Amino acid sequence: MTEQTIQLELDDSGLSPGLPAPSNPRDQVQDVPYRPVEFRDDDLPSALERCAVWLRQAQEWLGEPLDVLAIHLDYDERQGSPYYDVKLLCNEEDLAGVPIAMRNKDKS
Repeated sequence: MTEQTIQLELDDSGLSPGLPAPSNPRDQVQDVPYRPVEFRDDDLPSALERCAVWLRQAQEWLGEPLDVLAIHLDYDERQGSPYYDVKLLCNEEDLAGVPIAMRNKDKS
């Protein structure tokens, strides 16, 4: 049995450079095995709308549904911080573009 490898282009944080970034500066992709993609806002519907827009863009880029393990809602009562914190816990391989690389490898 031979083991095949695929080559991924990743940035310093282990993400594919083609992954759409969340649009608001308050939002971010965090660094854990199931990586939280965070959307923060004082207005919960706005955070959820940005979350949905990003999820649609990421799934379109990936070419398949993004593997989301959980959606976490928290709040931050510190002065000057956005109150709501919505996190999608996403599969790290999907964020790195592994399914895209596998499809491209199969085409070769």
